[in-house]
Amino acid sequence: MSNVVKDQKFIALFDWFDQGKDGYLTHEDFQQMAELFVALAHEEDQANATAMRDAFERWWELLVTHGATDADGRLTQSEFVKIMKSHVTSPDNFESAVLAIVDALMSAFDTNKDGVLESQEYVQMYSALGIPPEHSSDAFRRLDRDNDGTISHDEFKTAIREFYLSDDENASGNWLIGPFGQPA
Repeated sequence: MSNVVKDQKFIALFDWFDQGKDGYLTHEDFQQMAELFVALAHEEDQANATAMRDAFERWWELLVTHGATDADGRLTQSEFVKIMKSHVTSPDNFESAVLAIVDALMSAFDTNKDGVLESQEYVQMYSALGIPPEHSSDAFRRLDRDNDGTISHDEFKTAIREFYLSDDENASGNWLIGPFGQPA
């Protein structure tokens, strides 16, 4: 079951990242995703913007280094899923690529620096990233583990870890980018 669960999540992630909607991932797709994330930071917040861009570049480099891109430098969905499971989610790589984006994103979006995201902030953030509000509202309820009406940095990182690393089909983090088992 574990491969099926991870495959479903990584296929949904591939579909979300495929900004050109051509069935391939390219460096340009990753750069466009990075800019969607960077746009969430305030213009003067160059530290977090740079951290997000750099992390997306590290992620792309992992994919290219460990994958078989075609002559146009594109990755197929099956290559992406394979590399996500074999290399991107390994502890060293996961920290420097995926969690680095999360840390910078949370820091950039938490403008009042209270260490939490409220429902409206969370939905607004994911709407800007192309996730429909009905999905992000539902995800917020699932990810607010202590039911205090906010998602803390730790709760957000737990959700990210569950989405990328967990084999549990019932993990709350699976809902991060929409209903589990359905494309974003």
